Parts: sequence; structure tokens; C-alpha cells
Amino acid sequence: MRVPFLDLGLASQELQAEISAALTRVVGSGWYVLGPEVEGFEREFAEYVGARHCVGLGNGLDAVHLALRAAGIGPGDEVIVPGNTFIATWLGVSYAGATPVPVEPDPRTYNLDPERIAAAVTARTRAVVPVHLYGQPAEMDAILEVARAHELFVLEDAAQAHGARYRGRRVGAIGDAAAWSFYPGKNLGALGDGGAVTTDDGELADRLRRLRNYGSRVKYVHEVMGFNSRLDELQAALLRAKLPHLDEWNERRRRIAALYLRELAATGLLLPHVPSCAEPVWHLFVVRTERPEELQRHLERSGIATLIHYPIPPHRQDAYRHLHLPEQTLPMSEAIHREVLSLPIGPQMSPDQVAAVVDAVQTFPR
Repeated sequence: MRVPFLDLGLASQELQAEISAALTRVVGSGWYVLGPEVEGFEREFAEYVGARHCVGLGNGLDAVHLALRAAGIGPGDEVIVPGNTFIATWLGVSYAGATPVPVEPDPRTYNLDPERIAAAVTARTRAVVPVHLYGQPAEMDAILEVARAHELFVLEDAAQAHGARYRGRRVGAIGDAAAWSFYPGKNLGALGDGGAVTTDDGELADRLRRLRNYGSRVKYVHEVMGFNSRLDELQAALLRAKLPHLDEWNERRRRIAALYLRELAATGLLLPHVPSCAEPVWHLFVVRTERPEELQRHLERSGIATLIHYPIPPHRQDAYRHLHLPEQTLPMSEAIHREVLSLPIGPQMSPDQVAAVVDAVQTFPR
């Protein structure tokens, strides 16, 4: 049996009627940029998250970048980020003109460790960007406590956590703002790139709407030097078709994750740890082993596709060589990136495919 890492084609097939209707509606409307579909999605996604405002953008990287810029963060400022995350979190900080300051994660959850944030704060620190990594909420209460004590802007990076809850509240409306990605492989994914920022701050949302559209609120009147980063009508319509199914699809992921946690408990792999305050949505199911490449090859021989999220931490990438952070600056982050492997998990996986993954992992020699 072949088990793909994630089958996006099956997701589209399941919603073929809704997706076809959305495509037909947009094509027939003759309105393709910043029209009624974007407005509708912004309204519906804000309501889903529990935020007052949603601003649709071109992608998740722009969501981080423009949210920070809209908050007045720029050159000379420092922004605390996780040491272990996808590089887009760091790039968003850099594009705003600020400097990313990495902090080590909690070794159990791999999310930003609140106890280490205060030690990283300097006179130049203006913001902190906790990432809800792999779809599991970060420890937001403790992060907010530190941030409020130092008057820091808190931007949730929720790109992997659509629908996740922290102490009963959906992520995306807990910090000052939240950045979202709708890349096709996300729990709520478009058929191309897309992003958004959610916030309760009306002034921040207004600045974002100007920044995404050439610095303009009125056509040909440009108040600031803006950008071109607009969620298009087609992707917004597709996201509207998928949003009503998100909770059900997340529940399917939870059932698979629960089975993995139960059936793989005796394999010797380090399995995900879920705190009692968190309700993850399992964007990824990440195991940890000192032999990830061997496990990956073993699973490949059984027809099971896996991925490594992510093989090289941001501070070791050539893109951030200019920060002059030597090896072992972030030993915990480096160990995580060196030892993780993501198993297949997705709402369209069949029971036989899940069983095949379990059987193959169980036969991996300790």
C-alpha cells in the first residue's frame, strides 16, 4: 500500500461540488481582486477565530511582515522568535526591518519557552512572535504575562494552527494579532498561496488594508508606501467553501493522532506531548529519534512517505549568516531539527493507510 504524506487531490474531490460552485461564482462575477468573496471570507474567518477583524493577504510570510510593520516595528527594533520554526517567521521580522532574536523552545512541546523570553528582552525589544508549531498552541498566558510586563506587541504565528484552541479559546484572537497562511497543505488551505491577519485592533486592521494595497484606501490615492499583497477573489471563494468543513477535518486528524499516540507508545520514539491547556489540530504529527533518516528509509521501503520539518534551523541557514550566530548557540533547537520526522496525517487518510503507517513504524528496529 502506498501512503502519501498528504493527498490534496482527495480533499478537493470530497468538496468537488462546493469548489466547483465557488469557481463558477467568481468567474461569472467578473470581479477578481478585493471584492465580495474576500469581504465574505474576512467576515466569516474573523467570526470563526473570534476576532473583530480579518485582513486577507497574499501569503503567510506577508502576514507576519505586514502585521509587524503595521504595529510600527521596523529598523533598530528586535523581535523575539522561536529558535525552531520555519524560516518564514524570521523572514517576516527581517522584511519589516527588525532583527529576529531567537529563543529556545520548551523541550516537551517544541513551542517557545515563556521562561526564556524575559532573559532575551533588551531595550530594543518591541515584539514577540510565538509560533503554534505543528498545530499545537503555545503557552499564551505565560507569554502574554512577560510581554505585558515589557510592553511588547504579541503576534501569534498561527500558520499551522487553524482551529486550535488554548484554554478553550481559538488561537488567532489571543495575542494582539495573528498571522495566518492558507498554503495548500495547511489545515485550511487554498489552491494556491494566501494569507491573513486577524486582530481586535481596528486601527491595526486599517493600516494593514492600506499596506496590502499600495498604501491606498481610495483608488489612486496613496497615503503610505505600501505593497501588493492581496488575497484574491478565487482563493477567498475556495476558502469560504472549505471553512465550514474545517472542524470536521480537524477532528479526523485528532482521531488519527490519538491512534498514533496509543499504538506507537512502545516503539521507543519520542512522541508529541500535549499539555492539558491545549487542543491541537495536528497539522503535523512529529516524532523524534536519533535516527530519523534511517526511520525515513525504513518507511519508504514500506511505501510510506514522510517529511522532515525542518532539517536546518533558521540560524544555520545562509540567509542568516549575517547574524553571526555560531553552532550550538541554540543547542535544543538544533537537536530538534536534527532528530524530527513527520508521519502522514490528514483528514482523507483511510483506516487502512493509518494501520499501514502504524505497522511499518512498529517494525522499525530499536
